[in-house]
Amino acid sequence: MRIDADTSPISDDRRARQLLALTLVPNLGPVLIARLLDQFGSPDAVLGASAARLSGIRGIGRTRSSQIARDLGGVQPKVDEELDKIRRVKAHVVTLFDEQYPPLLRELAGAPPVLFVRGNLLSAGRDRYAMAIVGSRKCTLYGSEQASRFGNALSSAGLCIVSGGARGIDTAAHKGALSAGGSTTVVLGCGLGHVYPPENELLFDEIVERGGAIVSELPVDTAPTPKNFPARNRIISGMSLGVLVIEAARGSGALITAKHATEEHGREVMGVPGRVDAPSSAGTNDLLKDGAHLVTEPSDVIGILERCARHLYCGTHHAMAADPAQPSIFDQADLDRAPASSGPSTSPTAAPGGDPLIGVDDPIERSILGLLVEPRTGDELSEALALSPGEVRAKLTMLEISGRVKRAGSRFVLAR
Repeated sequence: MRIDADTSPISDDRRARQLLALTLVPNLGPVLIARLLDQFGSPDAVLGASAARLSGIRGIGRTRSSQIARDLGGVQPKVDEELDKIRRVKAHVVTLFDEQYPPLLRELAGAPPVLFVRGNLLSAGRDRYAMAIVGSRKCTLYGSEQASRFGNALSSAGLCIVSGGARGIDTAAHKGALSAGGSTTVVLGCGLGHVYPPENELLFDEIVERGGAIVSELPVDTAPTPKNFPARNRIISGMSLGVLVIEAARGSGALITAKHATEEHGREVMGVPGRVDAPSSAGTNDLLKDGAHLVTEPSDVIGILERCARHLYCGTHHAMAADPAQPSIFDQADLDRAPASSGPSTSPTAAPGGDPLIGVDDPIERSILGLLVEPRTGDELSEALALSPGEVRAKLTMLEISGRVKRAGSRFVLAR
């Protein structure tokens, strides 16, 4: 969704405006908003709730209910003001009700009801398969090189690189993705009216121009204060299939992202080992000792994410991290047996040795399969199809996940 003078920065779905209103009420965070929606059934009903009814919500109580009721009643003018600010920074609003909302983030109990977005936040294609890369702001040359290397290679494989736009590892990962012609998303710990760090203004502009996104859950004018960044880290993890930590010292904010990933989101956590005597890598090395996956090559990451990506492709990813104490319509054994291309909008994978085109409706994917009668690189396919490398990578990723093609060195071949 691109914003111009004639375009509204928010969906015309009335619920979208109401959700935005709820996020602008002081002392109502994502968890409380979720409880209110669960109790009252709709944003409209929440906005009209009395203090007496609000007092029964866990986390509000009698003391806060009167003030929240007053704030709910007077929030609408703030919505118009915020929409003007959003338009001013050429951004738009994506809510939980919108298709563009990141599918993995939507699964979480504390998912932000509203995201403020500059650029394109896509829930389909390559942006659906996201990988977080995080680490130290004060990184060494080794850390910067590895972040750029992994960002480039994983982006080349069709993954969207998600990070926080901070100095050091984050910046190197974003730049690595851009150098591969891939997609990358920045999640800010401030509103879109601020650029933090200031020296990344041109980088953020380039990310938007190249089809990526700058994202925040915070109102436009929110300043970059330390209290905002731990909550920002949960979004980085929540959007992603996995989290790769590169060069994090003990106490690093990157470890907060890894903590969200393991303890709350059920994501895969990986680490690139650093020198055993280097304080800058002490936190990463502790993660590895505690059971995080040790990775030294981008191909290691792809292998670790394969099962998660298949579940996302099948529409069953949410069950992987579900609380086992809660009832579920899925049985884990059934999930593990699910074919890679099953799901609500996919067709069965062709049987080994059969026609690889069976069940493939996408014309570009069919053309790629037709060209892979002999091994070809991504660049060769891009040239033959007259498509951008990014478009071809996205299609190859889908074909890999569905088990139709595989890699053979630098080339792709049919998975017979």
